[in-house]
Amino acid sequence: MTTKAQPINPQNWLHSVSIINRTNKIFIGIVAAVPIALALPAEALQVQVIPTNPQLGDTLSVVIDVDSQENTDKPTVTVGEKTYPAFAIAPNKYRAFIPTTPLEKPGVRKFQVFGDGQQRNLAVQVRDRKFPVQRINLPPGKAGLEATELELKRVAAFKALQTPQKYWYGVFRKPNTARMTTTYGVRRYYNGKFANDYYHRGLDYAGAAGSPVIAPANGQVALVGKVTEGFRVHGNIVGIDHGQGVTSIYMHLSRINVKEGDFVKAGQVIGAIGSTGASTGPHLHWGLYVNGQSIDPKPWLIKAID
Repeated sequence: MTTKAQPINPQNWLHSVSIINRTNKIFIGIVAAVPIALALPAEALQVQVIPTNPQLGDTLSVVIDVDSQENTDKPTVTVGEKTYPAFAIAPNKYRAFIPTTPLEKPGVRKFQVFGDGQQRNLAVQVRDRKFPVQRINLPPGKAGLEATELELKRVAAFKALQTPQKYWYGVFRKPNTARMTTTYGVRRYYNGKFANDYYHRGLDYAGAAGSPVIAPANGQVALVGKVTEGFRVHGNIVGIDHGQGVTSIYMHLSRINVKEGDFVKAGQVIGAIGSTGASTGPHLHWGLYVNGQSIDPKPWLIKAID
């Protein structure tokens, strides 16, 4: 049986063509849009390292810009086997401090910065620096002094603080007006014997006994130790937490004017110079620490490291 072809209704034919054309346009639009979206690269993680030409003893500031500060995974910076936290310093901006010390070798430091689901690899050249050698003769009764387990544990726990809040701002002040007698990084012989793996972890000020010691920046007193409590090497000591991994200590004090938990402001008197602990005479030892490592305080006295 032969089937006759049905006549085409002009209106139905035009309607079908219209549907096909619209479908094709939608399909073409989708295909065209996909390569464009894939071609848009994710914005690279913005990272800046300051200073640009560092030397041993300097504090390296790794400043990281992120798309959104609402991301629960805060940025981190890894150098070798150590990972350092980054703390918020402005909207969508974080900063991690990387310490360098005289016991390290100069050369290239490789950074891995993680943030916004991205990774950025950087390399920074750290210059060598010559540190002087000093010979110290401790008087009888102070030669061969060893720190007690109590003071070692208390001081180590203090230096490891990484409080998220940032208390300081601007340039640090000198903690005492006396002349500086020993700079940062000095290697030493004690009573003729070289101290391996040792360097002078701070600055010494030869002030008169009883002269005031001030806080160089805002912070919270997180450590108070006394000779009578077992601090026989550090002597009477005060430790201030400036926040975000920055801490400072004040050793050999004759008097302590603060207690643990006090919040102190820059310029506030916290104690007085003395010669308690392992000391050859009245002076203040001021040490500044970043993420547990002793760094050179001088740059912090010259330029704001905010």
